[in-house]
Amino acid sequence: TLGLSPSPRTHYRILKSVPKAFKAIERNTLKRIINEFKYKRLVEFKEEKNGDITIVLSELGKKHALRYNPENISISIPTCWDKKWRIIVFDIPEKKRKARDALRFEIKKLGFFELQKSVWIYPFDCRNAIDFLVEFFEVRRYVRYLVVSEMTYDADLKLRFGL
Repeated sequence: TLGLSPSPRTHYRILKSVPKAFKAIERNTLKRIINEFKYKRLVEFKEEKNGDITIVLSELGKKHALRYNPENISISIPTCWDKKWRIIVFDIPEKKRKARDALRFEIKKLGFFELQKSVWIYPFDCRNAIDFLVEFFEVRRYVRYLVVSEMTYDADLKLRFGL
């Protein structure tokens, strides 16, 4: 909205209305997220009568938002395993301990297995659920999502997950 607004007065009005927590988001991160949402057709751009551009959730975005409630988040399990492991690695600082503990609790609840401290594994695609959780707990910069097509000594994991 800022870059598309016609005057400095409009810039000021927009910035004044933005909550402080939202201001903490880096501009490049925000642009990346908006572009990703636009690409996935989760948001639409609407032009107001005064020339401002408003970003709103599309119908698909609304369905997507409703689907990811931290209370009942789940991962759909396909009938056939694609033989790829999903690994979550995180190093969340002590000052974000509550978020770290909450993330650990949620991924354990989803069925992940802890390979090592802060390294969790799961056999099925769970990118959307993990993306939601790391955004929800505000720990995106501390979490890595890996898709591994080959791993040694995974027989015990296959057994654990019934593969």
